[in-house]
Parts: sequence; C-alpha cells; structure tokens
Amino acid sequence: MEYNSTRDKLIIPEYGRNIQKMVAYTVGLSDKEERTRAAHEVVRVMAQIQGIKGESEEQKHKLWDHLFIISDFKLDVDAPFEMPDKDVPTVKPEKIDYNEKRVKYRHYGKNIVSMIEKAVDYEEGPEKEAFIMAIANHMKKAYLTWSRDSVADDLIFENLSDLSGGKINLTTEKHRLIESHVLVPKTPNQNYQSKKKKGSGGKQKRSKY
Repeated sequence: MEYNSTRDKLIIPEYGRNIQKMVAYTVGLSDKEERTRAAHEVVRVMAQIQGIKGESEEQKHKLWDHLFIISDFKLDVDAPFEMPDKDVPTVKPEKIDYNEKRVKYRHYGKNIVSMIEKAVDYEEGPEKEAFIMAIANHMKKAYLTWSRDSVADDLIFENLSDLSGGKINLTTEKHRLIESHVLVPKTPNQNYQSKKKKGSGGKQKRSKY
C-alpha cells in the first residue's frame, strides 16, 4: 500500500501521478531506442489529458518541455526538441477550452466526455490504464470541488462507466483513486468548523432552573 507521506511530490500536478510514474519508468529503461519510443507514447498521453487535438509545433514543444521537467531533466532520448534549460521557470499547461457538447454530469466539465471517448479507443495496455486512472482522479477532484463533500470511488466509477457507454468499468477491488483530502485540501476555516462541530458533541447547555 502506498501512503501519501511516502509518495514523491507531483512536479506538474495537472498531469497527475500516473504520468509521473510513466515518465519515471521511461527514464529507467536501459535501451535508448526503447526510451525514445516510450517517451513519444507518454507525450501522446499527455496531449490527450490536456485535450490537445492536432497540436501545433509550439504545443508539441511545450509537451516535450513538460516531459523533460517531470523527468527532473534526466531523460536521455532522441527528442524532436532540445531539453529546456533547468533555470527556465516551469509553465503550467494552458487552460482547456471546453466545447459546446452537452454533458450529463455538468460538474465534471464538458471536456471530460471527449477524454473518455479517446480513452475508449486506446489500445489495451499500461498507457490506457494510466489515462483512464488520470480521468477518474480528475472526475473525483471535479466532484469534490463542486460538492465540497466526500465522495466514494464507487460513485466515480459508476459515472465513468455511464459516460463511456459501459465500455470502461473500474472496481474498488482493483482500483483506488487519490484520497479526497489530497485532491482538494480543506481550508483552515473548514478545519476549524469541523473541529468546532466535533467539540460540541451535540450537547445542549442544561438549565439551572
């Protein structure tokens, strides 16, 4: 079991922990040709997560920059672009433009449907599994941001199955999403209110009469 205290810090959180693991795996491959092929696959998944279609040279360059940054500049591959300078500040991925398609669960955002559609068409393998888990964690974070309450992984998996037309089916027996308090940390005020409620214990002050 992996505990949050033992996990590596996310270098670019927008891509999620699974992408970071894929990059670490790629860095560890001994054969440069194999590393290069894997790096191209990781960049392709990163583009899918960001909802980039028909990316321009500028967008491709940015994705490769982010790949090198996530690898802590340790990735040695034959890339289409040079590795960025370590001293250059990291730039977060651009905000995703939502399309006009109607979404059944509006709190997840319109872009989630196109991401799920792409995941369904993926060839079976670790990249598809990582992409689907990234989508599920994104859905959980969106739900928590919308409701400001806890949510069971079962509900996220049920919604994901529904939005994919039953083509993506995750179970809590085999899959575990990032914990709620990690995805959406409580504010100091929320923590105070929670402690205040627990401290009261629901007891009423007894009248002296």
